[in-house]
Amino acid sequence: MITAGQLRYSVAVWLIGLLYVAPGRSADDWFLPDDLRSPEAMAARVDELLEERWQTAGVQPAECSSDSEFLRRAYLDLNGVTPPVTVVREFLADTNTDKRARLIDRLLASPRYANHMANTWRQVLVPDGLSPDQAPNIVGLQDWLREQFAENLPYDAMVAEFLIADRAGSTGPGVFYTSLNLEPEKLAARTAQVFLGLQMQCAQCHDHPFDSWTQQDFWGYAAFFARVQRQGNGRARMGEYLIDTARGEVKIPDSEETVLPKYPAGRWADADEGGTRRQQLSIWMASRDNPFLPRALVNRVWAHLFGRGFIDPVDDMSPQNVASHPELLNELSEYFARSGFDIQRLIRTLVSTRAYQLSSAYDGEHPSAELFAWMPTKTLTAEQLYECMQPLLGLDGLPNGDDSMDAVTPWSDPRRQQFLLLMQGPNATPLEFDRGVPQALMLMNGADMDGATHPDQGRLLTALAAPFLTDEQRVETLYLATLTRPPTADENAKLTEYLGTQQSSHEKLAALGDIVWVLVNSAEFTLNH
Repeated sequence: MITAGQLRYSVAVWLIGLLYVAPGRSADDWFLPDDLRSPEAMAARVDELLEERWQTAGVQPAECSSDSEFLRRAYLDLNGVTPPVTVVREFLADTNTDKRARLIDRLLASPRYANHMANTWRQVLVPDGLSPDQAPNIVGLQDWLREQFAENLPYDAMVAEFLIADRAGSTGPGVFYTSLNLEPEKLAARTAQVFLGLQMQCAQCHDHPFDSWTQQDFWGYAAFFARVQRQGNGRARMGEYLIDTARGEVKIPDSEETVLPKYPAGRWADADEGGTRRQQLSIWMASRDNPFLPRALVNRVWAHLFGRGFIDPVDDMSPQNVASHPELLNELSEYFARSGFDIQRLIRTLVSTRAYQLSSAYDGEHPSAELFAWMPTKTLTAEQLYECMQPLLGLDGLPNGDDSMDAVTPWSDPRRQQFLLLMQGPNATPLEFDRGVPQALMLMNGADMDGATHPDQGRLLTALAAPFLTDEQRVETLYLATLTRPPTADENAKLTEYLGTQQSSHEKLAALGDIVWVLVNSAEFTLNH
C-alpha cells in the first residue's frame, strides 16, 4: 500500500515534472506550436518527418494495414491479447471513418491495458529467473505497476516513487532492490539502463572505452544507492522495509577513493539539498536537469510499438549509437515531457500515425527496418501467447472479451506459471522468431493444446457444436478467434470440404480441433504483424 507520505511526495514530483524544460531550451520558448499539441496533430508531424526520410531514401512505404491486421496488432500491443470474435465482427462491419481512433481509446481505457503494461515493465525491471520464494514479491510489483498504469500516473512521478520504495516485501517495487541484493553498483547499472537508456556499467571497472562515462561518473551515480538497507523481522528472506541510513559510501575498486553522489548529467549532489540520497535522485529524475528520462521512455515505447527504437538497443543511447531519426526523437521527447509525462497520450499519438498503421506485407524487398516504412513482425511473448489461447481452452475464468480484471488470469496462477516457464524462449528480441524445440513441442503437444483441441474440453469447440451453425460459419469463427480475420475463399472451401467428410458430430468436433491445432501452430498466430 502506498503511504500518505509517498502519495504527497508523488504529487510534489509531478509538479516538478511540469516544470521540465528540454536541454537547450528556456522556459520562454518551451511551448510547442499549437498545431503540435494535440495527439492528432503530433501524429501528423511524426508521419511528416518519416515521409521526408522515405523520400530522401527513395523508398515507397507499405500499403495501409487491413482492418483485421490493425485490429489484431493494436490489441496485442496495447492489451496483450487478440480480440474476441464479437469485437472482430463488429469492427470489420463498422463503416465509420473514426473506428480506429475509437478502438485506440477503448484499448487504453481497458483494465487489460494496465495489466499488459505491468507485465511488460515487470519483465524489464525484474526479469524472470528469481528464486521461488520471491514469487509473492513479484506479484506485489505487478500489482503496483498495474495501479500506476491504470491511473495513468505521470511517468516521472512513477519513476520517482519507484526509486524511493520503502517496502521490501510483497507490496510495491521493493523487490527490484532486493532482487539485486541492495548492491549499489547493480542498482545503478539497472536503473541507468531502464530509466535513462544508458550503459553506465561499462565504466564500473575503468573509464568507458567508447563513451564519455568515467569510473567516477559510474560510482558517483551508484553512491545514491549506497545507504539503502533492509530492515525486517529477520524471518523473511526478502525483508520487510527498505530504509536509508545516515552512513554508507562507495569506493572506486582497488582504491581507497570514496565517491560522493553525482548525477549522470554531470552535477555533483549538494548535501544542502536535503532528504535522503534516493530522494535527491528521484527529484533529479523529474527535473529539467535530467535530459535522459523522456528520451529513454519515448525510445522504449516506440520500440514496443514498432519493433525497434530510434536507437537500438533501447538501453544503449550513447552518442556513438546515433538515432535513426534524431529530429523526430527530440520532438517526441519534448512533446512527452510537455504533456506532463503522459504515457497514454504518447501511445495514443503513436498508434494513430500512418506509420504504425502500415502493413507488414511489402511488395518487393523490404527496406531497412530503421526507416519504419513497413511494420516488422514481432514474436508474441509467452504472456501474450498464454492470454491468446485462453478463449480456446476449457479453463476456469472468463473469455478474453470481458474487459474487467476478473477476465485476466492472475500472474501467480499455477497453470499460467507452468506455461510461462515452459514457453520462455531462448531469444527475447521481439524481431527474431527463434522459438526452441521445447517451446514448439509445447504448442504442438502440451496439455494446454490438448485442452484446446479435445472435443470434450475445448471451450471454443464446445460453442461450435451448436446445431444451428453451418460448417462455413464454424470455419469462419475459428479464423476470427485465432487469426482475427475471415478465411480466404480457398481456405474456406478446403476446410468445409474436410468437415463435410466427417461421419458424426463427434468426428466433426475432432476435425475442428485439428483445424485449431493447425491455426495455433501457424506463424500467423504466433507473430504480431
